[in-house]
Amino acid sequence: MTDNTKLRSLEENPPLQDLLRRFSVEVLPKDSRGIEAACDLLEPNAEVFVASLPNENADALVAACARLRRGGLIPVPHLAARNIRSLSEFDETLSRLSTEAGIDHALVLGGDRDHAVGPFSASIDLIETGLLQKHGVGKVAFGCHPEGHPRVADEVMWPALKVKIDAAHHAGLETYLVSQFAVAAEPIVSLVQRVRAAGITAPLRIGVAGPAAAATLIKYAVMCGVGPSLRALKERQALAKAVATGETPEELLLDVMAAFKLNPALGLDGVHFFTFGSLENSVRFAQRLR
Repeated sequence: MTDNTKLRSLEENPPLQDLLRRFSVEVLPKDSRGIEAACDLLEPNAEVFVASLPNENADALVAACARLRRGGLIPVPHLAARNIRSLSEFDETLSRLSTEAGIDHALVLGGDRDHAVGPFSASIDLIETGLLQKHGVGKVAFGCHPEGHPRVADEVMWPALKVKIDAAHHAGLETYLVSQFAVAAEPIVSLVQRVRAAGITAPLRIGVAGPAAAATLIKYAVMCGVGPSLRALKERQALAKAVATGETPEELLLDVMAAFKLNPALGLDGVHFFTFGSLENSVRFAQRLR
């Protein structure tokens, strides 16, 4: 399929256009170029997730969120339980995020450390502190993993997902899910089917790798446990070429939407782009389809 044919297929696919009307992107706290691009290119009230790095203090996270808020966007800080050293640190970080950046959304996750640096080891621990509500957070996102978590077994992750969603609802928090990225459609479709079969009705935004060079994508895929769909690329010549040349993820999105046309009740709530330092490319790709 040529580039023009792929783009025409996307433009003639109203469900895919509808899906991309709601998309979010992700930046690192010190990615000033990406943050400025988000403020310049995104529509007001678009969500921009800001990663929380293990060895950084809250200053960079707060500054990034504050800049995004000034730019008319909704900053969504990552709050990683295993990176937080104490209850008082968590309280102070949320206070600063609230007063300096006006946050009311957050992605709450366990974190990728093998061992917690403080008293929190899982996202539900943060929910149960009551501090999110205290500081004005009313909507929380939880991660889910099409190909499993690289450090936590499925037998642990899946029961925990339902438990933390229920805990958040009990605490009066609105919830939604954001998936880790995959580079083939099948794991994404299977994930959504499994979530709905478990009785989880929270909106689900699918994770997609934005345009990236092959070396970059492979690096992050290995870190994030995306091995199975990377192996599938060898059997998918067109998609493999797209990954290798850093093209946009047309084929993946078309395949996902083809599957969901057969069962619209599964429901999707948009796309979350993992931008790998090239936020502008992901935003321009999504916007040209709208």
